[in-house]
Amino acid sequence: MGVSTTSPEEGIAVITVDFPPVNALPVQGWYELAAAVRAAGSDPGVRCVVLTATGRGFNAGADIKEMQRTEGFTALVGTNRGCYDAFAAVYDCEVPVVAAVQGFCVGGGIGLVGNADSIVASDDATFGLPELDRGALGAATHLARLVPQHLMRTLYYTSRTVTAGELHRHGSVWRVVPREQLHAAAMELAREIAAKDGQLIRFAKASINGIDPVDVRRSYRFEQGFTFEANLSGVSDRYREAFVASSASTPSKSPEGEAR
Repeated sequence: MGVSTTSPEEGIAVITVDFPPVNALPVQGWYELAAAVRAAGSDPGVRCVVLTATGRGFNAGADIKEMQRTEGFTALVGTNRGCYDAFAAVYDCEVPVVAAVQGFCVGGGIGLVGNADSIVASDDATFGLPELDRGALGAATHLARLVPQHLMRTLYYTSRTVTAGELHRHGSVWRVVPREQLHAAAMELAREIAAKDGQLIRFAKASINGIDPVDVRRSYRFEQGFTFEANLSGVSDRYREAFVASSASTPSKSPEGEAR
């Protein structure tokens, strides 16, 4: 359990997230993920990073239950900073990051894949931000990198999800494959990227980030300010308590509610 890094082939680092049951990451998990991505990207022998996860889904966001059982705002502040750190680590990774997404990818998962360079997804993958239903805000910055502006707003306001197939039609998902083929498809793309010259691929990543029209770090940090306002107003705590109570009474509930 946790975050692990392997090197199955020359030039490729695979970072795997494993936080059962639904990959809702605790505070420390976000920092572990950020550290793993930075370490892989700074390794001169690595030319591409594959970000993947075990279990039913890719990522269900932050661990709301950890927030609710922690006194005060310590866990909330830790989660906000941890998410910011992990999302930035993916964006700033010195080499391209390929996200291999299966099942649900919600909340913090959108922050990760929205900042990745390429996405390969299984045909059962769904993407969305249930933030408003959980008393939170954030990651619209990253959803806007996956879908057009008006669709992003509609998805954000309604907490609806979209499928991998829909994102493929919008051009943000490179390939959609059956789940059993996901790893192979992600490795195929990573292999093609890793075949490039290591120095040139780093130049390419830095140059593309340099012409990005939106500063994703600043934009996401701005969003997080409203998350704090929602918490100080008391509305967020009511929604989180309702979620925890609902999860306890219906343990088979969709994990899409786990996101912050």
